[in-house]
Amino acid sequence: MTPRTDDIRLGADIGGTFTDIALDLHGTMYSTKVLTNYAAPEQAILDGIAIVTRDAAISPAEIGIIIHGTTLATNALIERRGARTALITTEGFRDVIEMRTENRFEQYDLNLQLPTPLIPREDRFTVKGRIGAEGQELQPLDEAALKDITGRIAAGGFGSVAIGFIHSYANPAHERRAREILSRKLSIPISISSEVSPQMREFERFNTVCANAYVRPQMADYLARLQIRLKDMGAECPVFMIHSGGGLISVETASEFPVRLVESGPAGGAIFAADIARRFGLEKVVSYDMGGTTAKICLIEDFAPRTARTFEVARTYRFSKGSGMPISIPVIEMIEIGAGGGSIAWVDAMGRIQTGPESAGSEPGPACYGRGGQRPAITDADLVLGKLDPDNFAGGAIRLDTSASEQAILREVGERLSLDAMSTAFGICEVVDENMANAARVHAVESGKNISDNMMIAFGGAAPLHAARLCEKLGIDQCLVPQGAGVGSAIGFLKAPFGYEALASKITRLSQFKPAEINALLGDLKASAESFVQAGASGEIVCEITAFMRYAGQGWEIPVPLPDEPFGDDAVTMLKDLFQANYQRFFGRAIDGLGGLEIEIVTWSVKATDVRPAAIRHELTTAKRTRAPSTTRPVFDPVSGEARIYGIVERATLCAGDSVRGPAVIVERETSTVITTSFDAVIQSDGAILLTRKGSHA
Repeated sequence: MTPRTDDIRLGADIGGTFTDIALDLHGTMYSTKVLTNYAAPEQAILDGIAIVTRDAAISPAEIGIIIHGTTLATNALIERRGARTALITTEGFRDVIEMRTENRFEQYDLNLQLPTPLIPREDRFTVKGRIGAEGQELQPLDEAALKDITGRIAAGGFGSVAIGFIHSYANPAHERRAREILSRKLSIPISISSEVSPQMREFERFNTVCANAYVRPQMADYLARLQIRLKDMGAECPVFMIHSGGGLISVETASEFPVRLVESGPAGGAIFAADIARRFGLEKVVSYDMGGTTAKICLIEDFAPRTARTFEVARTYRFSKGSGMPISIPVIEMIEIGAGGGSIAWVDAMGRIQTGPESAGSEPGPACYGRGGQRPAITDADLVLGKLDPDNFAGGAIRLDTSASEQAILREVGERLSLDAMSTAFGICEVVDENMANAARVHAVESGKNISDNMMIAFGGAAPLHAARLCEKLGIDQCLVPQGAGVGSAIGFLKAPFGYEALASKITRLSQFKPAEINALLGDLKASAESFVQAGASGEIVCEITAFMRYAGQGWEIPVPLPDEPFGDDAVTMLKDLFQANYQRFFGRAIDGLGGLEIEIVTWSVKATDVRPAAIRHELTTAKRTRAPSTTRPVFDPVSGEARIYGIVERATLCAGDSVRGPAVIVERETSTVITTSFDAVIQSDGAILLTRKGSHA
């Protein structure tokens, strides 16, 4: 047996339907998809590792590092399956997480339903004590009352505690003291907001610490169980988690701050797409990741995905900001909708076809899986339309039942609308494709971008089936389907740097800017961020400094990148010039000449990452020869509105420069790429499939 080396890396992505495994053995990729096991999520990882190590002819003991991402924290929040959690907060702020910001995300909806807070009112406790906005103590912490609350929590059967005091981002002393008092009598996890999310705006901060505490026992138990079972199978290598911001953190950090994992799987997909963009020199990219449960759209500019400090999970109104649960942590910015291969199709009260957000998942799965599912999913519609081969799904590991799909589609949708199975399946796919197109348009408009200018990069098990049609709807002329697209997020994990972003809110007007004080603050943030990175990386570390700034009186800030160097005597002039330049880039013009309107910094960010080797650049390959299909089958064509004969080509038989004329389907083990009548395909030097619209000059 060969000892483990860091050159052998494995990525494991637990999704709502499939668990994807990707093994990089000295540059050769081995991958598989295994149905997610809800009762024991780690089991699917172990099963997948057994498959890829067998294919690679190595033992699990030879794996040098495992990088893991999961939707378990997200699902626990959405499905409300976390621990019973107590919230301790400042007297007078008990109802902050229920009152929210009083913003009406649907202004004229008289029956507006706000999301229910994670922690009910009877489980929220208040204590006297007050920190001011400048960090000064205005009222001492009532430790006697806190000890009484500790006794009530101990007797109440709680599984976790969240502590969120007003202005603790400016001075965490009261929160730390409260944790110290509680921990003397309680043996359950205690999360404090000044560590989980040290940022201003109490609703977002309180909600984030509540979410962290809510999922912490479940995630800590799962991660401990995973490590034990990996060692039992011989894989004693270190395990790292990918966090929502796209970097890697230790399992210990992930167990303490599991809210940072909420978007970990989608983050891997964005990193995967950014790596492809960098290799081909594509400066404007829209990544399209469609798996079994959700679809994600992310804009990537200058080879990096857009990032944000806050995002929402479990939105109750589609695309409506403010209708979900705000989480204030660093995150890769994307829009996510319930439109995956397992999303259920149904008919609403107005007789319209709808899809999702409910998913068949892996248990029981779509009707065609033959695992007890009775309701039609998007995968059933794709099968009836001919996009999938029932005998070669997931490399033949799952045999699909076309008859079961037709019956489910007719029973639940077709008969209600007097449509045949084929027309109903087409209607289902058109609805889901239009939903995704709308999500992409909304995301682009909110970011001030024209999405038709972008190259699409499609990955995930279901995205290549729908990508060409989505491009038709969005006016996009080119789409890349990379090698390993079916397990793109898991491969993205292997590309992720070790990274961590530390933030701190400190409102500072430029007229009161003190370089020494801010240099000390940034020094502390840098030390904190670098310590997380050093837990997994021993090489060079680089830091990105960002100030979130605004004109005094404005309600939100813009990010202003800064050089990684100490501030000197010219700091105020430099900060003002950089802010106004970035403000003009965001909004078209800077505000000037208004009686000396003050500029202020609200939050500081330090993002530390380890340095990665430069990507090998590829040029887009043009067609050199046309490959005839090896076989054919009828596939419903959305352009002509009827079934047409599509050529079927095995991806493994194609070489760089090979051209496949649409309509056709390029098939592989983990997905299939549908080339509609409007597109042709060319194989690139790295094996990626480039779809190009016929007649375009892209």
